[in-house]
Amino acid sequence: MATIIDRAKLDTGALNIKPMTPAIGAEILDIDLGADTVAERIPDIRAALLKYGVIFFRDQELTQEQHIAFARHFGDLEVHPATPKDQPNPEVLRIAYGPDRRGQENNWHSDVTWREEPSLGSILLAREVPEVGGDTLFANMHLAYERLSPQMKRFCEGLTAVHDIARVFAKRLGKQPEELHDKYPPVRHPVIRTHPETGERSIYVNVAFASHIEGLSAAESRWLLDHLFATARDVEIQCRFRWEAGSIAFWDNRVCQHLAVSDYFPARRAMERVTIAGDKPFFTP
Repeated sequence: MATIIDRAKLDTGALNIKPMTPAIGAEILDIDLGADTVAERIPDIRAALLKYGVIFFRDQELTQEQHIAFARHFGDLEVHPATPKDQPNPEVLRIAYGPDRRGQENNWHSDVTWREEPSLGSILLAREVPEVGGDTLFANMHLAYERLSPQMKRFCEGLTAVHDIARVFAKRLGKQPEELHDKYPPVRHPVIRTHPETGERSIYVNVAFASHIEGLSAAESRWLLDHLFATARDVEIQCRFRWEAGSIAFWDNRVCQHLAVSDYFPARRAMERVTIAGDKPFFTP
């Protein structure tokens, strides 16, 4: 078992850090993620990610290759099934909307929980942003868990939810659910997840991909999922990030949920995401 880290005692070295809210998020100032010397700062950046859940950087003029190289410092990278097959850098998922298409990520969610081993984290770089709007919100799902009643915690800690890629990507990719399930069958994850590095517990169901909770009736499952989904909407466990071109958000997908506000139509918003592979979620009693 990995050594458990006390977040309160994490040393972020000489990083210039500006916390966003008491609950989650911090901006890291005065750093160039494309510099050759960034490798020396990776332990401090990783510590900041664990401490704040999501970290932000401004004025990062990275090429796709630099974006990928920075992400590789934190682990192996994933290729998303929505990435075009002939794309030069398959690790980069481009998420772009404009006059012909509205944004679609405006629900609270964790990324790729339909994988057997969902991502450790995502690094999202803004290439083009609207003059106003298009913010992203982040919620600390450990604090959401802590705000449950003791009785609800005990009940949820023994439950397993099913996560299904087809809930979102069947329509988006123009495929039948069965076609997606051939490669990405529905997976089972604990409703309450133990963070593998901090040992903290978090609510680990999200409206995008969690289809039902095993062992409950359909009505019970829907009621409980709706109740747990709603916990991310608590403004006291959130931060909100206003994008500029060259801004980066790097979030810990194991403890955060996020929501991209789709209020900027018909303006353009173009982002590029590189995702770090994670491990299988578990719950430690």
